[in-house]
Amino acid sequence: MTNRSSAHAADIIIDYEEDSYRKQTQEFFHDLPHNIQQYIINLFPIASWIHRYNLQWLLRDLIAGATVGVVIVPQSMGYAKIAQLSPQYGLYTAFVGLCVYCLFATSKDISIGPTAVMSLLVGQTVTRITSVHDDITGPQIAVALSLLTGAIAMFIGLVRLGIVVDFIPAPAIAGFMTGSAITISIGQFPKLFGIKTVNTQDSSYLIFGNFFKHLPDTKLDVAFGLSALVWLYGVRFACQYLTKRYPKYSTTFFFISIMRNGVLVIFATLIAFLMNIGKSVSPISILKTVPPGFQAMGVPVVSTNLVSAVASSLPSGVVILILEHVAISKSFGRINDYTIDPNQEIIAIGFTNIWASFFGAYPSTGSFSRTAIKARSGVKTPIAGIFSAIIVLLALYALTPAFYFIPDATLAAVVIHAVADLVSGPSYIKRLAKISLWELFVFAAGVIITFFTTVEYGIYASVGLSIVILLVRIARPKFWSLGRIPLSSSTGTIQTSNEKSDPIEQQNYLYVPQNHPSLGKLVEDLPTGILMCRIDESFTYPNSSYIADRIIAYCKEHTRRANVVLSKGDRAWNDDANPVRDAARANLPRLHALIIDFASVNRLDSSGLQAIVDAQNSLNRYAGQHVEFHFSNILHPAIRKSLIVSGFANQPRAGFEDEHEANEKEILPIVPASRDGPIQRHQTNHTSTSTTGDDIEEAVETHYAQDNKEGKTFNSSDEESVTTAHSIYLPRDRYPFFHWSADEAVRTASRSIINRPEESSTVAVDHAEPQH
Repeated sequence: MTNRSSAHAADIIIDYEEDSYRKQTQEFFHDLPHNIQQYIINLFPIASWIHRYNLQWLLRDLIAGATVGVVIVPQSMGYAKIAQLSPQYGLYTAFVGLCVYCLFATSKDISIGPTAVMSLLVGQTVTRITSVHDDITGPQIAVALSLLTGAIAMFIGLVRLGIVVDFIPAPAIAGFMTGSAITISIGQFPKLFGIKTVNTQDSSYLIFGNFFKHLPDTKLDVAFGLSALVWLYGVRFACQYLTKRYPKYSTTFFFISIMRNGVLVIFATLIAFLMNIGKSVSPISILKTVPPGFQAMGVPVVSTNLVSAVASSLPSGVVILILEHVAISKSFGRINDYTIDPNQEIIAIGFTNIWASFFGAYPSTGSFSRTAIKARSGVKTPIAGIFSAIIVLLALYALTPAFYFIPDATLAAVVIHAVADLVSGPSYIKRLAKISLWELFVFAAGVIITFFTTVEYGIYASVGLSIVILLVRIARPKFWSLGRIPLSSSTGTIQTSNEKSDPIEQQNYLYVPQNHPSLGKLVEDLPTGILMCRIDESFTYPNSSYIADRIIAYCKEHTRRANVVLSKGDRAWNDDANPVRDAARANLPRLHALIIDFASVNRLDSSGLQAIVDAQNSLNRYAGQHVEFHFSNILHPAIRKSLIVSGFANQPRAGFEDEHEANEKEILPIVPASRDGPIQRHQTNHTSTSTTGDDIEEAVETHYAQDNKEGKTFNSSDEESVTTAHSIYLPRDRYPFFHWSADEAVRTASRSIINRPEESSTVAVDHAEPQH
């Protein structure tokens, strides 16, 4: 920004110094050593807080870790069954995730381990592959998925591509998670009732139908399953009620509620043990042998045959791995007032799964239910996960004999109770419908497709639809034709020689869409021959042609064609002249200037720039004269620079042999223009005087000079402005077609219209223009 005193010492003239690529390169290499050092330090966030660790933190982490440990043991065994694996694989997955994550964590709350959605994906993948390949086992598939998805996630985090998470909206995540929760719950119904004649590997709708078909085959397991659900929900609702009734005991009721899973499994196991005394065959389905320790530990053996078999599940696995984890960590970060680093979290979850593959674990990620428990338990640091891991380790080495008699129906109840919280209820659907029907469609697609097919297809469908909708919104942005509403007069001051101040009034306007639902009836047109529009999106290659067409159609609808009579031979093949339509528009003014509000445009590429050029060329031919393009509220220096390069700073664009060639110049031609052949001349009437940038700049300088001579210090803007001790003049751009307010753009266009001989006798001077 530079100050120039051509009109007055206090005038602020806007300009920008170009930041050369050489300077940017020098700065990059100058900062490179520091950036590399900071990058390495950021890989281990634990180093930034471990030196502040104290006994009070230790106590709270111990309580939170033990609480989560009690919950994760039965959950992990139940989730392993969903993944079509033996129960111990769920414990392996829980142990490694809890241990390793704390080294890389930027979230204190999140709990890593087996989750319902990831277990469902692993289970569907195991079923699909083992049905085709007899030589591949379920544990091999699980280990391969853990290693490969972890490696891909870690790569994404290391190269800082975590931004891809932002392209997937929350309704898409909620959709496939809700669909997965419903699918898991339905898959647990046969186990809950002890029905073994239903194939739980079928699609959900088939399981649902076959469940009712074979309902007469219900066994004694139903007593364990239904009583378990009654216990789990009864304790939860009772504790919630008592917490509201007796708030001072809220912590006590919270821990009682959390213990309901462990108490249920202990008593159900005890009853099952008593029922099996003296019997060779159990009357109910039980868990049976769970090998102690880490029986599957070893270097992963991943063959090319195995990689090709699991390859189709890797994209959806990585999506679940990253999305579920980052979404949960961000949510609890907002709740508990700290910020997470998505890239670092992706590195953490990637390394955790790579390391877990050496223990025979399947992919793990953040769990919503256990994270909520951990946060409510008063956790202080990620080290709490180690205490949860100790509980899992104790279960693996000391409690496996007791796991033998755990009823399958009880584990099914634990799973159903856990995944039910993942279902987005009617209140969420109602709010989403009020906010966006398109997002509701994405949510519904994720739920329905997951329910009728697999979680993979549900993810692909919801994510794909979200991206398509995003691209459509970019390619078809909102285009607003603007009018104005007079505001209450703003007061400035006149500084006289005797230093007395007298108030003057300067009319300012509010510029709104002409079809605004509340203000539309108050909108009035701009001065004759001047139009204004606003684009609510970046002006780039997907939408450039659409926006140009909207600009041209809008201008033609509100102005008349030049009175030029062409013979049939001279008329262009694509001339859309219509005698009836032109006669209806005969009383409209010719287009003098178009003002484009760039306040919502944060990027302008070469295609967008060419589209503006094409629009101006088309309107020049339609109006039979040069149409000024003014730009207001250009907030990004790069956009301003692009407009300068293309010649919009001083119009008509110069640099070629004549005005016709200048107006037809391509900014970046795809195919170089041929040096042979005739120069095309346009059959338009250019007898009207075109206003150049120099003419406008001279008029603007004269306007400001007269204002300063009279002592006016008012400041034009879109809103009311009051002169204060710290007020400044409205900044002026160095170039006359760039403006810092819509009012100033309209006034500048109104001043230049009088230089057109044909229009000056009929045009009404904008009454907002100060009279001299």
